Amino acid sequence: MLTGYPSIDKPWLKYYDEDAITAPNTALTIYDFLWTNNKDHLEDIAIDYFDKKITYNQLFREIDQIARSFSAIGVKKDDIVIMATVTTPETIYALYALNRLGAVANMVDPRTNIEQIHDYIIETSSRFILVIDGAYLKIEQAVVGTKVEKVIVVSATDSLYENEGGEKNYPNNVLVWKNFISSKAESGYPSYQNNKCCAIVHTGGTTGTPKGVMLSNENFNEMVISFSYNGLSFDRGRVLLSIMPPFIAYGIVNGIHVVLSRGMKIVLLPSVDASKMDSLVLKYRPSHMLATPTHYDALLASQIIDDDTDLSFIQMMGIGGDGLSEINELRLNEFLQKHNCSCGVIKGYGMTEVSAAACANRPENNAFGSVGLPFYRVIISAFEQGTDRELKAGETGEICIHSPSTMIGYYNHLKETEDIMWKHSDGLYWVHSGDIGYVSEDGNVYIKGRIKRMIIRHDGFKVFPMQIENVVTSHPAIVSSCVVAIDDQDHSQGSLPLVYAVIHPKYDGTKEELIDQLSELCQRELPEYVQPVEYRFIDSLPLTPIGKVDYRSLEQETNKRV
Repeated sequence: MLTGYPSIDKPWLKYYDEDAITAPNTALTIYDFLWTNNKDHLEDIAIDYFDKKITYNQLFREIDQIARSFSAIGVKKDDIVIMATVTTPETIYALYALNRLGAVANMVDPRTNIEQIHDYIIETSSRFILVIDGAYLKIEQAVVGTKVEKVIVVSATDSLYENEGGEKNYPNNVLVWKNFISSKAESGYPSYQNNKCCAIVHTGGTTGTPKGVMLSNENFNEMVISFSYNGLSFDRGRVLLSIMPPFIAYGIVNGIHVVLSRGMKIVLLPSVDASKMDSLVLKYRPSHMLATPTHYDALLASQIIDDDTDLSFIQMMGIGGDGLSEINELRLNEFLQKHNCSCGVIKGYGMTEVSAAACANRPENNAFGSVGLPFYRVIISAFEQGTDRELKAGETGEICIHSPSTMIGYYNHLKETEDIMWKHSDGLYWVHSGDIGYVSEDGNVYIKGRIKRMIIRHDGFKVFPMQIENVVTSHPAIVSSCVVAIDDQDHSQGSLPLVYAVIHPKYDGTKEELIDQLSELCQRELPEYVQPVEYRFIDSLPLTPIGKVDYRSLEQETNKRV
């Protein structure tokens, strides 16, 4: 008998077969899991890097060599090694090599400022750093006053041709990649240890200091198992175009470990210009893509993909990391259908604290506007904000996640860990996402917006920016939009919604006419208390380093001007 509570009824399980529900847990390191899944297919291609093909056999040989090189410079079990790198083969080799040694890869965005990098070094007592050459000068300053012993400098071209070691005048404690890999030492590899941290990735820090999220071997491997049973054909021989960087969970877990552990081929690119997405798709013909919504804008606006271009090779267009507006979901689905693709756009949802993903659409249940069904061992439900009182299906509250892919915790931030991971009265630990949404009766998850983005008016009414963005972006002259809070000048408290919008280049009317049309549209589609008070047009929306819309910068600029 159904209770109406998603955590008890688990209506999404009807989409999974018995094999998924009874799938065993893994007691392996991420290296051993990768090896176990590929040892019988060593001649398959693992990586395509600027047309250089690297087999699984070569991948494992490189990992073993790099493990011995790390051992030679003194890396030991439990050492935390900072990796300020981009998506190159060397990044992948180093990740798994450190895992073989029982060390931890601390993934850091190379664009991080000097002070923050210094704090990361001090916080984790790191003695070793691997850095992409373009960020070395920052590392040189960040290591002052720390216990760093060795810095390894890697270039994006190291896998393409033999760079001459020692060309630059580096200090004695710095090794270029060629010299680093020339020294090797035999080392015993520690045995598997349950719930051991294997990597640290960092939160975005948009609402405070970035925190290090400790992910375990089990967290990584659980994501592989989840993607094995969600019907999205993450299968051997398929090709993923790698878009997301390795210093976020979406990139390192889903974009690297899941894909390689499933025997797929990764097309690696050190950086991706979103405006070139169309040319990359045509060149590499990927079956699978994982990206944020902004990465697909170039496909919709492409001048080189015409009506007759056949894109039937695309079997999965995955979107996560940021919300997809309803109108852009429609536009992308129309795009895929027009170009002979049998798939619809696949939305997913999660957060760094649950290893990036907790749910995703399934081909047989790709509900419009939904971010999908929970993975088979995941429970998602809405709770009354600030409590552990679960709401029934269809009722809106804070989305909370119980998952075997939940982080160990924040590194050296126990209070913050306890603030986000609660033990509820059911005895389970739930991650409180900070997102407002609901779970439908059939198990689909719907997100209405971030609690921290919620605009509260002077009269207490709550406005969700996504609600307005969906309506504004539905106008054919609008490419994208972002709604931010502006201080209410007529009252002593409260805020009001202001719209930033990007106009389609083919729009030939005036801005005044467009504002009138948008106002009429919002008045027709939205409640009175949700109406925007102003529209501003900009050339493009600002983005965070990983491609999310940077609403914080717009909000700060808006209220600075006020």
